[in-house]
Amino acid sequence: MTTRPIIVTGTDTGIGKTVFAAALAGALDAHYWKPVQAGIEDEGTDAERVAALAGLPRGRVLEEAYRLATPCSPHLAAEIDGVAIDPARLALPRVGGPLVVEGAGGVLVPISRTETYADQFARWGAPVVLVARTALGTINHSLLSIEALRARGVAILGLAFVGEAVEDSETTICAMAGVRRLGRLPHLDPLDPATLRAAFAAAFRLEDFA
Repeated sequence: MTTRPIIVTGTDTGIGKTVFAAALAGALDAHYWKPVQAGIEDEGTDAERVAALAGLPRGRVLEEAYRLATPCSPHLAAEIDGVAIDPARLALPRVGGPLVVEGAGGVLVPISRTETYADQFARWGAPVVLVARTALGTINHSLLSIEALRARGVAILGLAFVGEAVEDSETTICAMAGVRRLGRLPHLDPLDPATLRAAFAAAFRLEDFA
């Protein structure tokens, strides 16, 4: 089992990245950290959602470096809150065992007026799992995201798909980009710790995250 940090990012917002991060953190018995939370929704923060879905003890879910009120891009949410995101506060925390780190939205979402999440990923130097939806448009979004990560020297562990199976899209992306297809999470109803754990175990191999 891995003991290194793994970054979970996505090709867009609202595609199932947080659900996948919860499944991965639970499967690895990892710590979880979302460094910047922009927007406090009615159902709570992403960290609270991951804790519930992954069944992680309270101490395994680390506090955000920044918790911003407005549900928009972190750079703008920070400006609205009157704060400046300091990269020094985004250093990867030291934990005993694996750490799952979740970004926000897609790989080029701005953290500030001069830096994106992809720039921060490069600074961290940890491998990335790119989460992609299987719906129409995913080939373009996925290939663009992979190019942006590679342009910054970010290692890509593989792609995790979310949604109904679309074999041609999944194989095309991975073949054209030369990246590993890790597996696919279906949309789950109900979505709860038991169904998520079972779906992840059926679709993914833990050794692929080592």
